[in-house]
Amino acid sequence: MEKFESKNVFGEALADCSHDPVTGFFRDGCCNTNHQDQGMHTICVKLTDDFLEFSKSQGNDLSTPKPEFNFSGLKAGDSWCLCAPRWVEAYKQGVAPQVNLNATHEETLAIVPLELLKEYAF
Repeated sequence: MEKFESKNVFGEALADCSHDPVTGFFRDGCCNTNHQDQGMHTICVKLTDDFLEFSKSQGNDLSTPKPEFNFSGLKAGDSWCLCAPRWVEAYKQGVAPQVNLNATHEETLAIVPLELLKEYAF
């Protein structure tokens, strides 16, 4: 699978998001993407308990370990490549996690304005 060019929201080199836990659509630690990434896993966030509960309520339980998929579960404070549409949903519900702009892929800007992302930057 070929990746889109790895640039962040500033048009610079895309920084790593997390290798512990390993994240990203390609499980390469970065929020890289391509046309096959239908979820658009492009926003590098720092997870919170509020967001994890919200995600679980929406049918995507990120906190429960799933050993059969080699997934230990996520906790508050972990960095993770989040689906841009889910971040927008969380924003509308007042539970959007903070964003690492240097590690957030520029494709995110197709649905989230940079100014809004800057408000949530850490």
